[in-house]
Amino acid sequence: MSNTSSESTEQVFQSLTSANMSKKRRFRNAAASVAMVGAFLLAAIPLFAMGASVLSQGLGVVLTVDWWTQPIPGDVGREDLAGNEDLCGLGFGDAAECKSGESSTSVVEGMQPAIVGTFLTVFGASVMAIPLGILGAVYLHEYGKTGRLARFIRFMTDVMVGVPSVVMGVFIYTIWVLNFGTKGKSAFAASLALACLMLPIVVRSTEEMLKLVPNALREASAALGTRTWKTTLKVVLPAASAGITSGCLLAVARAAGETAPVVFTIGYVTTTNFSMRGQNTTLSAQIYSQLTNGGSIATQLAWGAAVTLVGIVLVLTLTARAISSRLTIGNT
Repeated sequence: MSNTSSESTEQVFQSLTSANMSKKRRFRNAAASVAMVGAFLLAAIPLFAMGASVLSQGLGVVLTVDWWTQPIPGDVGREDLAGNEDLCGLGFGDAAECKSGESSTSVVEGMQPAIVGTFLTVFGASVMAIPLGILGAVYLHEYGKTGRLARFIRFMTDVMVGVPSVVMGVFIYTIWVLNFGTKGKSAFAASLALACLMLPIVVRSTEEMLKLVPNALREASAALGTRTWKTTLKVVLPAASAGITSGCLLAVARAAGETAPVVFTIGYVTTTNFSMRGQNTTLSAQIYSQLTNGGSIATQLAWGAAVTLVGIVLVLTLTARAISSRLTIGNT
């Protein structure tokens, strides 16, 4: 009888203990969930606020035909002259316009040269950086591995990833623009600077993707007598193509938004130039230039350029995800 009572007492105690433990666990789970949601909101609120601000300020400018087809305004908007003694002193507008801020000429709000220049410079940088980056990563992982040269290249690549973009701009400005004078500033020079920024990103991202390819695939190919270069080309690279494509497109997206290297190397134009030779302009350079000029029209142009640039980066990111998912499904 005493044994039965002691067993029932133990069962009651265990049930109470488990109930208390379950309450503690539920409380901890709830606290952890609240903390994670709070952390997400802290990170997301500034992002959404920035996106809403950019869209509200610049979307109206972008949704016009002139924005995509017309050249950049070559002069300061006359409505910005009223009360601005510095601009009037430099010869912008006559005395009446400086006093009233009125103008008999309208300012065309177009950004076609910057849009074309952005695609042109990023394309040139991609042509230079992506093949070299993929080949460099293949050497590091498939051939160099832990060799002295491979370790040195990895170290220099890591250093280049952390180098500020303005340093790349100064570097190309020194070795290219100064040696060719005013003819040195061009879309090609800007592409060189952007390629220097993209190259280490492509190398590191591609090497990381190659590490994820199972060695069993390489061993199976080697067992069939396939040479290393053919195994890499026919087996390893297709298996890692999804990650490589995503890494390359993310590097392209970063290059599209860079300002400092472009400002040093590309020059300035207000009309569309489809050539890599000669001066050009980009959306990021226009954002900097228009905000530096000041005034309501220049600020409006800067907001429109910001919306366009964000849209281009968004399209590139979504394209990277779509290609990555399709290639992943195809490989599986």
